[in-house]
Amino acid sequence: MNRSEMLAYRASVVKKLALELGFYGCGISVAGFLESEAPRLEDWLNKNNQGKMAYMANHFDLRLDPRKLEPGTKTIVSLLYNYFPGHQKTTAAEAPNIARYALGEDYHFVVKRKMREWTAAVQNVLGPCSGRVFVDSAPILEKAWAAKAGLGWIGKNTNLISPKKGSYFFLAEWLVDMEMAPDNPIPDYCGDCTRCIDACPTGAIEPYSVNGSKCISYFTIELKEAIRGVEPSEFKDWMFGCDICQEVCPWNRFSELHQEPAFMPKMELLHMSRDDWKSLSQDAFQKVFSASAVKRTGYSGLMRNIQFLDSEKNEPRQES
Repeated sequence: MNRSEMLAYRASVVKKLALELGFYGCGISVAGFLESEAPRLEDWLNKNNQGKMAYMANHFDLRLDPRKLEPGTKTIVSLLYNYFPGHQKTTAAEAPNIARYALGEDYHFVVKRKMREWTAAVQNVLGPCSGRVFVDSAPILEKAWAAKAGLGWIGKNTNLISPKKGSYFFLAEWLVDMEMAPDNPIPDYCGDCTRCIDACPTGAIEPYSVNGSKCISYFTIELKEAIRGVEPSEFKDWMFGCDICQEVCPWNRFSELHQEPAFMPKMELLHMSRDDWKSLSQDAFQKVFSASAVKRTGYSGLMRNIQFLDSEKNEPRQES
């Protein structure tokens, strides 16, 4: 087996095992400097689109070159993991909404467990190698690497979109010192569609750029202080995260229901009325969201969001 055949064989093993273990997609890139992403990231930061997310300005060099994050890295293996629960409303009829990705167990734990099982299986076949797995847990431009690996294109809403799977999936990476045959990027199929831009109630989306400081997900998850500068009606009843730009994306007609038991929501969550949410106790919060991504905003943050949704619905909010 010559070198080219060996690299292709390694890639085929990695992809085959990933799909067998339930990953939704697997693509491979040669590790290097993301030259085209550097000016985009710098421009995005200079416009203060990160809002209060100061951490986004940290580790600029590491974000653009994963070899600085994990020395010795030769290959970036990008993975997709499906979380789509269906198009139906994610909570009870009159209750505020929770983004689909946060309904079940925290994806960081679920996907990382799966990745460790997968990398062990890969090494059992291909032999020992050195690397690290990441699930939204390091300064890596995940979407850029997934696009480079041909798993989709970065759409106008800045989500990675697959022409066969839509965009309801998590991204993860394996930075590894093993060389493999890389994949090629695919074209951008957004065309002249502007549904995500038109549908965003806070006007956060411009073509291929999102002003994070205007995004509902930012307000309801990342912001740690009082919500100001927006009307409660603009949130469209989202109390944690937002799926609007995905709900309107025509490519999500190809989304398939996930097969991950850990992502099934707790029954208590599905049956809670609006009044139940408004009177939610800290103990109940801990019970319902004991291993959930919703814990990121915390009890006080979630209650702030719920109270904001029901405040001054018909009155202009005053800037403070």
